[in-house]
Amino acid sequence: MEIWQAIILGIVEGLTEFLPISSTGHLILVSTILGIKQTATHKAFEVVIQLGSILAVVYLYRYKIFKNIEIWKRLILAFIPTGILGYLLYKLIKSFFNPYIVSFMLIIGGIVFILIEYFYKEKEHSIKKPEEVPYIKAVLIGLFQSLAMVPGTSRSGATIIGGLLLGLDRKTATEFSFLLAVPTMFVATIYDVYKNYQELSFDNWINLAIGFLFAFLSAIFSVKIFLKYVSKHNFIPFGMYRIVVGIIFLVLIYLGYIKGI
Repeated sequence: MEIWQAIILGIVEGLTEFLPISSTGHLILVSTILGIKQTATHKAFEVVIQLGSILAVVYLYRYKIFKNIEIWKRLILAFIPTGILGYLLYKLIKSFFNPYIVSFMLIIGGIVFILIEYFYKEKEHSIKKPEEVPYIKAVLIGLFQSLAMVPGTSRSGATIIGGLLLGLDRKTATEFSFLLAVPTMFVATIYDVYKNYQELSFDNWINLAIGFLFAFLSAIFSVKIFLKYVSKHNFIPFGMYRIVVGIIFLVLIYLGYIKGI
């Protein structure tokens, strides 16, 4: 991998990690466009640069994360379902990583977002702060997040959908998704690195550092812009975008540019 490729992938990771559009799907798509094969080493690179995106949320929400125990109570409860299922189903989850599944989950998730927005009424939703989310609803949002173990679903997309269905307004559902990413992605990334550390070598560290840095910087930009957007608009454009990207995936698979299985 060239340095310029690491920069592009870092930017893509940071921009897409917290949007409901599947960072995994976009990394696969962009890697294909750049001519990078999905080897074990490349997958390990994609996992490690996620830490840059996590650090961006820690930086932006440092006061809430380090000073608000009420948020942490809810985040821990929400993390438990994903933590347990992720550990028990690790090998099964890895077997799901193929472009067909990513394509179909992108399309299905896009349709779900459009349908939910069709029925969603913002004024009827009274939970307007992450620290006000009831404990039982935090657990249920965690269950929604577990669905994102299927590639292409989008972790942020699943948790935002869960939050909307459970009575959170758009901004709160989005912020809760951001905050829940910290324990979830940190544990998942560290565990993944532990499982695949043999794929990382000294030659990769420069690219890893560059990808990490650009993921961090672009995630800061993405989170700020996304929050401003959801304060005034709905998620229908993201649903439509997911459907288009999913179709592009299927076309590329059909044409042989992406290996389907």
